[in-house]
Amino acid sequence: MTDKTPEFAPDLCVADRRGNDRRKRQIPVAVERRSSKDRREERGERRRQIDPTTCERDYTNDEIEFMKSMDQYKRDNRRPFPTWSEVLEVLRALGYRKTAEQTQMPGLGESMPPQVEA
Repeated sequence: MTDKTPEFAPDLCVADRRGNDRRKRQIPVAVERRSSKDRREERGERRRQIDPTTCERDYTNDEIEFMKSMDQYKRDNRRPFPTWSEVLEVLRALGYRKTAEQTQMPGLGESMPPQVEA
């Protein structure tokens, strides 16, 4: 070891940053987000993430079977986000086949499913 310290050009290396602390400046903000109390303490409970697959409602047996099958597929194949082709494969493995004519799409819209040219 040597007692020499490497010399740098002053414009390339800043050794002392104590004089320019931006946290101590009073800069106006549009909305003050910090408060003296923790927001969780005000509500009295921790924020919960809401997962639509775990919301409290009664599922049909078909829905439960599909959710369990998708979960099993994702675990077996290590696929946390399966493609639509893989979802269709799981549906076919459950025995679902297209046998009826197309109907209106579910939801608020009044559209029909797109036609596929054979």
